[in-house]
Amino acid sequence: MIARIGGKLIEKRKHSVVLENHGIAYEVFLPTITLSAIENFIDQDGCIRFITYHYHHLEPSRSTPVLIGFTNEIEKEFFEEFITVSGIGPKAALRALNTSITAIARAIDQADASFLRSLPGIGPQRAKEIIAKLQGKIGKFGLIQESKSAATAAALPKDVMDEAVDILMQLQYKKNEAKEMVQEAVKKQSQFRDVEELLNFVYKQKIKH
Repeated sequence: MIARIGGKLIEKRKHSVVLENHGIAYEVFLPTITLSAIENFIDQDGCIRFITYHYHHLEPSRSTPVLIGFTNEIEKEFFEEFITVSGIGPKAALRALNTSITAIARAIDQADASFLRSLPGIGPQRAKEIIAKLQGKIGKFGLIQESKSAATAAALPKDVMDEAVDILMQLQYKKNEAKEMVQEAVKKQSQFRDVEELLNFVYKQKIKH
């Protein structure tokens, strides 16, 4: 069982990185939120270290060892809680963790099924199962203090935010007002499936005031 791994980062792939350690290259799969901020974890020698979850992906004719990397024990612990939900294996959990653990934990605790459905691969039924299984059990993960880099990594792509601002301007809002509305929405909920969902959230926030 590989519990930790470190090495020189030699390649960044779509869902993983390749580390070289004493002439041996290891592929380590990472949650999207970690991969998008990978530069923040590389030291001055170009090396990086991960705490790992090591399992074997079983197929009819073979068993493939898989390493999933985390920057600290808390992230790994949350991942291990997440995969206790029926129907969510390591591969599905890895894909779903595309925003901060803090945000996901708070959504579970607040039974925010809409937020959970915005995670890749999580449909309405699975969102209900996550809440039923984990609500009231993962409060400490909601206390994680997010760094500025993590918050940036979890933010929406700039083009999505720009499109939302343009649409609000077409609806007769001033540019600075439109920007403020969009930024406020993203602060409260960092992930949206598309511009339409973002604007619907902006509307709901506006009518609350």
